[in-house]
Amino acid sequence: MSDTPEISPEAVDAAVHAALAAIAAASSTTELKAARSAHSAEASPLAQLNAQLRNVPNDRKAEFGKLMGQARGRVGQALAAREAELAESETAAKLEAERIDITAVGSRARVGARHPISLLQEQVADIFVGMGWEIAEGPELEHEWFNFDALNFDVDHPARQMQDTFFVDPVERHLVMRTHTSPVQVRSMLEREIPIYVLCPGRVYRTDEFDATHLPVFTQFEGLVVDKGITMAHLKGTLDHAARVLFGPEAKTRFRSNFFPFTEPSAELDLWHPTFKGGARWIEWGGCGMINANVLRAAGIDPEEYSGFAFGMGIERTLMFRSDVQDMRDMAEGDIRFSEQFGMVV
Repeated sequence: MSDTPEISPEAVDAAVHAALAAIAAASSTTELKAARSAHSAEASPLAQLNAQLRNVPNDRKAEFGKLMGQARGRVGQALAAREAELAESETAAKLEAERIDITAVGSRARVGARHPISLLQEQVADIFVGMGWEIAEGPELEHEWFNFDALNFDVDHPARQMQDTFFVDPVERHLVMRTHTSPVQVRSMLEREIPIYVLCPGRVYRTDEFDATHLPVFTQFEGLVVDKGITMAHLKGTLDHAARVLFGPEAKTRFRSNFFPFTEPSAELDLWHPTFKGGARWIEWGGCGMINANVLRAAGIDPEEYSGFAFGMGIERTLMFRSDVQDMRDMAEGDIRFSEQFGMVV
């Protein structure tokens, strides 16, 4: 014998009243969700009654079909109305719980926290100042010649297209938001006497997506050395020292051959991260190489007499795998809770 009730006006009315009572009794969206499942889903009494329409004589199908439609409509409207009421009530309760009386006198002074990007940038600067280097800065709104031409970028290089670089109107002025801090290196070679040992930190701009691993505005630190007798060995020793200070005494670097317009030979820079969460491993850190002779000539330096090296890494990327930050957007959204976990030390 089946437990499914036979369809009748009384059975439909009873199912509707039971549903309306459960909906009215729901005091939270969680309870309303349970009421919806019990009185509106496939296993609900209304759904079971609706399934009995197939057993109704043809001459009464229209009558019972209308009855079921009206019943389910009443339940659906009651669910929607109650859901709106509960959502409004819960939102109001949340706002009240988070309300701040801005006229109240603070009970204590809250200890602030500097942004970890600033802290890490200063630590990197301290490493190179400790080796006798200088810190060089330059404009973020840069002329195309400093950003591309002086760095040996061909006129048809992809980076010079608007889909990769922020050009400032009118384009004929050849002004861009710098895509790297390498223009500061060019300015250093034009303005300083050789030997040159400078670190160039600062914000750069690219038309990247705002996602977990990319930001349209981020921070770099680039290094430049120009002197007599400079070789790749000097570059390797410099980067190994920086890696050990930042990541521990077991950290080291390795080079993988690559191409960059402004260096020759060029290399991708990998870091051996001994304390990486999940186990020590090699991680791509940045790019480096010996300064291209064309770049030296653009700055009025004789490549037959002088040589040099350059490198560049991202501060945000360094912070990600140094402090196990999973989402780069956390660094840009301005939530004080992100900075507070670092305190005053990265």
